[in-house]
Amino acid sequence: MSKHSAERHDVIIVGGGPVGLTMALALVRSAPGVRVALVDRRPLSVPRDNRASAIAAGVRRVFEALGVWDEMESQSQPVASMHITDSGTGDLARPLFLRFDGDVVPGEAFAHMVPNQASGAALLGAVQDDITVIAPADISDWSAEGAFGGLTLGDGRVLAAPLIIAADGAQSNLRQRAGIDTIGHDYGQMGLVATIGHELPHDGVAYEHFRPAGPFASLPLPGNRSSLVWTETAQTAPRLLAMSPEDLAVEIEAVMGSTLGQVTLEDKLMGFPLHLQLARSFVGPRLALIGDAAHVVHPIAGQGLNLGLKDVAALAEVIVDALRLGLDHGAPDVLERYQAWRRLDTASMAVVTDGMNRLFSNDLAPVRALRDFGLGLVDRAGPVKSALIRAASGIGGGAPKLLSGLPI
Repeated sequence: MSKHSAERHDVIIVGGGPVGLTMALALVRSAPGVRVALVDRRPLSVPRDNRASAIAAGVRRVFEALGVWDEMESQSQPVASMHITDSGTGDLARPLFLRFDGDVVPGEAFAHMVPNQASGAALLGAVQDDITVIAPADISDWSAEGAFGGLTLGDGRVLAAPLIIAADGAQSNLRQRAGIDTIGHDYGQMGLVATIGHELPHDGVAYEHFRPAGPFASLPLPGNRSSLVWTETAQTAPRLLAMSPEDLAVEIEAVMGSTLGQVTLEDKLMGFPLHLQLARSFVGPRLALIGDAAHVVHPIAGQGLNLGLKDVAALAEVIVDALRLGLDHGAPDVLERYQAWRRLDTASMAVVTDGMNRLFSNDLAPVRALRDFGLGLVDRAGPVKSALIRAASGIGGGAPKLLSGLPI
């Protein structure tokens, strides 16, 4: 791959999802004049689906610092509280074992449900005029030689930059080309997602109901609508995916215990296999992995996208610091600083979500008794609950500046 005829950029980002777009925006807002190219195999556009993502308070501060939160917030739903219940197969009662109420700090909800259309429109509108968009485009080769990383596209074009960022998802093409292995395992479960309308108001309450096959979460959206994240066994999920919308609505209402009254389905139920996957390294020569390219965790705590956006905050800060000092922002010591910043938090979340899934996705009476006793203790321990809320919200000491709402 010849670098002499390559199109030169300062940073090349591969992947135009919310993590890749936020990465691009963080760079152009924090380092004026930086030349950023974004490559994606599909045309960049606002998502067309009705789905939404849970955005923790710390991550919301990233969007505030980058000037896009106001546009997102007008279409979002703050999560006022979360109610956690547990039941076994055939149980009619769903006792409330744990309730998280209130704000992470006064006047600040610990999470918001943000429609993907709202976040996509805000990010794309804010960044597209300040970056070079190369999409749709396929990548046929990657290399890292000397002071540059390089990409060869399917049409023969060659791009080069001191740093290439892989935000291209769990099956990352760049991670595989760089020979970075992953560790993890399959959960034997499928995540089912859909948007529902319901008869009764949710009052901003998120419900997470632990069932033997896995958690069933109902997350509030604006109006009498909620986003479902439903874990089922790989054996049961195909039956649900094959149901008619009418029959599925009845099934969902039954699983919810009619908490929100009659249910209607607003879009098609979609399913995806669940697995734990961690890259053995978040960096390579002239390469940094962010988002699902670096880590995939169980959705039981709703932290997948939040982890990716934390990656953005950390990587943007180390890049911008290096640029301001006139250093090579793709050098190994710069990338190692990013990796050291993110590995512990990511590994900790992987362990927590993996353990929660193992603990709650079963119907053994002794295990249920133990976990329900533990939930009850946490519910009565105010300081412990507050600490858990702050941890889940992504607020804590030593965080990158963007996670504190500060410019880099």
